[in-house]
Amino acid sequence: MAGVRLTFVLLIAFLAISIASAGYQKKGGSVSADEGPINNHTHVCHPARFAELGLNMADFLYCDKSLPFEVRAKDLVDRMTLSEKVQQMGNKATGAPRIGLLKYEWWSEALHGISNVGPGTFFDDTVLGATSFPTIILSAASFNQSLWKSIGQAVSTEGRAMYNMGRAGLTFWSPTINVARDPRWGRITETPGEDPYVVGAYATSYVRGLQDVEGIESTRDLNSRPLKVSSCCKHYAAYDVDNWQGADRYHFDAKVTEQDMLETFLRPFEMCVKDGDVSSVMCSYNRVNGIPTCADTNLLKNTIRGDWNLHGYIVADCDSIEVMVDDHKFLNDTKEDAVARVLKAGLDLDCGDYYTKALGNSVNQGKVKEADIDKSLKYLYVVLMRLGFFDGSAYFETLGKKDVCSDEHLELAAEAAREGIVLLKNENNALPLKASEIKKLAIVGPHANATSAMIGNYAGKFCIPCRYVSPINGFTKFGEVIYERGCDGVACKNQSLILPAIEAAKNADATILFVGLDLSVEAESLDRNDLLLPGYQTQLINKVAESSQGPLVLVIMSAGGIDITFAKNNPKIQAILWAGYPGEEGGRAITDVVFGNYNPGGRLPITWYEANYVSKLPLTSMPLRPVDSLGYPGRTYKFFNGSTVYPFGYGLSYTNFTYKLTFPARPLQVKLNKFQHCHNLNYKDNTNTQTCPSVVIDDLKCGYQFGFEILVQNVGNKDGSEVVLVYSKPPEGIVGTHSRQLIGFQRVFVKSGGIQTVKFAFDACKSLNIIDGSGYNLLPSGGHKIIIGDDEISFPIEVGYSR
Repeated sequence: MAGVRLTFVLLIAFLAISIASAGYQKKGGSVSADEGPINNHTHVCHPARFAELGLNMADFLYCDKSLPFEVRAKDLVDRMTLSEKVQQMGNKATGAPRIGLLKYEWWSEALHGISNVGPGTFFDDTVLGATSFPTIILSAASFNQSLWKSIGQAVSTEGRAMYNMGRAGLTFWSPTINVARDPRWGRITETPGEDPYVVGAYATSYVRGLQDVEGIESTRDLNSRPLKVSSCCKHYAAYDVDNWQGADRYHFDAKVTEQDMLETFLRPFEMCVKDGDVSSVMCSYNRVNGIPTCADTNLLKNTIRGDWNLHGYIVADCDSIEVMVDDHKFLNDTKEDAVARVLKAGLDLDCGDYYTKALGNSVNQGKVKEADIDKSLKYLYVVLMRLGFFDGSAYFETLGKKDVCSDEHLELAAEAAREGIVLLKNENNALPLKASEIKKLAIVGPHANATSAMIGNYAGKFCIPCRYVSPINGFTKFGEVIYERGCDGVACKNQSLILPAIEAAKNADATILFVGLDLSVEAESLDRNDLLLPGYQTQLINKVAESSQGPLVLVIMSAGGIDITFAKNNPKIQAILWAGYPGEEGGRAITDVVFGNYNPGGRLPITWYEANYVSKLPLTSMPLRPVDSLGYPGRTYKFFNGSTVYPFGYGLSYTNFTYKLTFPARPLQVKLNKFQHCHNLNYKDNTNTQTCPSVVIDDLKCGYQFGFEILVQNVGNKDGSEVVLVYSKPPEGIVGTHSRQLIGFQRVFVKSGGIQTVKFAFDACKSLNIIDGSGYNLLPSGGHKIIIGDDEISFPIEVGYSR
């Protein structure tokens, strides 16, 4: 999240007081929703504004709509004094009335709905709340890119409507696109999972939903492309340790190989910038190989701005410069040294006040050029011009209160939860329950009446969703409900409430048992120490299952995986659902799945490891590949080869699907010219017979395409959605490669007895590549394998080189 600097003592105290009213404090003072947005939401270049200021708007070229944005931004910046310039370089930009420039608050949030975490957004009696969609990990489980874009479109509509009403900004520092490398990380709820391609695909879709103006998704000059709202992909990069056994994000130095950096940690951000055309990237608190990310010229200026060609600005996670000075003590920099260093590295905007307090002195001391400030300000103001902050935006001026918490958005929130819910177990087709056979339902467990827990994080201090549909709310329409908590919250510190839950299960036709985690267990600034259910939850489950007279359905709310092997193997627990943190409509979505109004089709976007995984390696160990010398296993499905509770991509349905390959891919033969050279590979044995083992992809003219079609048939008796997952496996024997990597996926709806054709097309350079230990991106020759689903279909793709 942007800008949350909590001490660990304050965090624990705060969590103990109230998770539901989670407050966020920035170092140096709390952010009050009463402050409201800084800008007054009248666009800058309005003649009446200038007249009130005693200025003639015609004298200011930056208000001339006929000129390119870059020219206008330069005119604006050239009119400012140094003092005025530095006051625009923090999130709370003060404006410059002398030249007609309005104030602007850059910090708003929209991770899974508009939130008042940042001071740019607030709620009041006019706008009580905004639609709260499922947290990202559950939306990601849908594996539905069109859904992800639709959510982004709904969120940006509400953001624009609130901006028109003076209650939000236009720049939203979302989404979070860090890869969930380790199951203990507290912020998994914010991420799209452990696979870098899925994370990047989510980022691209959601950002497009937030930013794209319909009909103007692409222009010749992307720096002039209109934006609905501005999105920000964060936290860049290799950020996934918050607070674990003495290691925290404000001091952590992530030791990352170039191989892992390119293959895993940077790939989602590259996709976000190149494919999503995001208008902002946020650097993180941590160091990478000794250098704070916000001070790393290679990561910022050379990569984001240079290699990826960002059309926008780079912003620091809040107080990151302060963290760099006070916590990392990087090079013993003074404030003036630090602001000069990060500005020259490519940091355009500071969420905080280090830039505004120290940049002027840094320039006067000769540590940085004023021209570097000018360059960053131009990036910032071009984005605001694309948003209509200067000229207004006719596309969205009619949006208002009716567009926040609309029926359409509430239904989309419910649909997102339904699509993400994963069916983990369904013995003897226990689900769906038949409503006609259920007169009395026992709804028990610490999450049975969940409300705020369903929202997860980024809810803000006083943000109330449009409404809550708790599990009890959802199930009451199907019959009499007996509700028992079973635990005093997810901590479940005593067994005193278990007996009433047992009695409820004894007297019901079916029992739905809601357990799991919440923000007191996994959250920002709070990593997990184990993969178990807290307190006496396991005992609650076992005792209720033993006593239940009817079917028992276990529903788990969590972000990270939990070792529930005991429940998986317990025949008395006939069905298990994972519901993530399903958002404000969660109770409705879960009910629809349990009673068969919706056939679940979600797949796990993370591996669920066994509990002993955490004893095998520390969270702070960054490598994805196994470290044999230390006995560390690999991470994620790509490198971990041990046993799991449930693997990545796992998910059942109430029906059955079969696949048939219709048009297999053809071999790829690449003819090399005299300027293209073969690159050696390290093999596990000496049996490699390839005369040209690989070629560096940068040396190839990529575009070598392959594709195929899959017929997906629903052979069961219920309509349903199937997620078709496509993996590639590199040629055998190459040292240090992944076991497989996901290269494509599609979610397809198939009626009972019906067939759908699913077409896939791939670029070999993106889908058959490997990153070797030296950091080369290579296309190996030899027999690659394409795997559909869980090995339902596999076939070879031969890559060969010749001259």
